Amino acid sequence: MENNQKQNSLEKILWSIAFPGFGQLLNGRMIKGIILIILEVIINLQSNFNKAILYSFYGEIDQAITITNYQWLMFYPCIYLFAIWDAYKDSGGGQSPFEFIPFVTSAYFVTVGLIYSSTLEIFGILMGPIWLPILFVGVGVTIGLIVRKILIMLFIKSKGT
Repeated sequence: MENNQKQNSLEKILWSIAFPGFGQLLNGRMIKGIILIILEVIINLQSNFNKAILYSFYGEIDQAITITNYQWLMFYPCIYLFAIWDAYKDSGGGQSPFEFIPFVTSAYFVTVGLIYSSTLEIFGILMGPIWLPILFVGVGVTIGLIVRKILIMLFIKSKGT
């Protein structure tokens, strides 16, 4: 990927991280961008996500857990990470084999982190519905990169034989 295209893709990724759908709008994918923005707003409001973020930043994890509607918030990781991947792909990225895998595994592990966020403690600290899923992003990316490398080796090996 050329330097300008890398900068273009990075811009779209960062806007998608800021708010799902913005990267699509910048890529000229207006309908897809608007749909992602609407989904983000609906899920955010129904799950009380912003309130949970505020309580988590204030260290009021029990309150964040109490107000979170997990049934709604569990949709968020897939929408969020898909929006990032899609904006990256539409801006010219994602051309390498299996480049999507870390995004998919991150969505999965963030969802798992969310599921356990009301009970799982790390070093005796309850992380809650914001911090534990954020920690699980790293797990998802790492496992995704390993799986991607294995798939590339298998794909290349099978093409070579």
